[in-house]
Amino acid sequence: MGDLTVMRVLVLVLLAANALFFTWSRGWLDTVTGLPAESGREPQRLAAQQHPERIQPLAASAVAALAQRSCLALGPLEGDAALAAAQAALHALGAEAQVRSSEQPGVWVVATIRLADAEFRARKEATYKQLKLPFEPLHGLPAEQPAFVLSRHASPADAAAQAAAFDKRGLKGLRVLELAPAQARHTLVVQADGLLAGQLRASRNAALAPGFKACGAAPAAAASAASG
Repeated sequence: MGDLTVMRVLVLVLLAANALFFTWSRGWLDTVTGLPAESGREPQRLAAQQHPERIQPLAASAVAALAQRSCLALGPLEGDAALAAAQAALHALGAEAQVRSSEQPGVWVVATIRLADAEFRARKEATYKQLKLPFEPLHGLPAEQPAFVLSRHASPADAAAQAAAFDKRGLKGLRVLELAPAQARHTLVVQADGLLAGQLRASRNAALAPGFKACGAAPAAAASAASG
């Protein structure tokens, strides 16, 4: 009787194991065991691919083109705000850039007072023509127009000196106006492989609107001469 009991127990254990395996193989216990029954099967891996037929190996020429590095320049960017915006846009694309900056002088003008009266303006115009003195309409400062510009200068001191010289010649009613402030002008230089270069040129970010151009040969030649 003892051997028969053992045999019955073994049969029951085998039946239970088979039933458990059958249940697991159907995926009914995936959420319980955390071991998906189909995880290691190739059909499921293939089903997880999206359009595998579209995957094509790159030709050697395409690989070489992507690996080729080039120098791209963005600019000029007027002012520090434009520079910061462009740098943020490049950072978002994973690009690092070298900054080249130069200071652009402002523009000061010697101009007449506002000539709102048409007759008075015509007399001023006739006087300047008689003196063969070049002049032009004032633009860019709507609140100060209409007026004539008699000279342009890179500093307020130069403009003031010219206004004093005009005064000595008997030309009255002149003033010095700042037409444009001095500001920095920047260029960003990026060393990019073929993939990054394509992304930069295709970007529609407004901060990169000036567009990328190949770096000039002159700076590279100068650097080469300096290193030699």
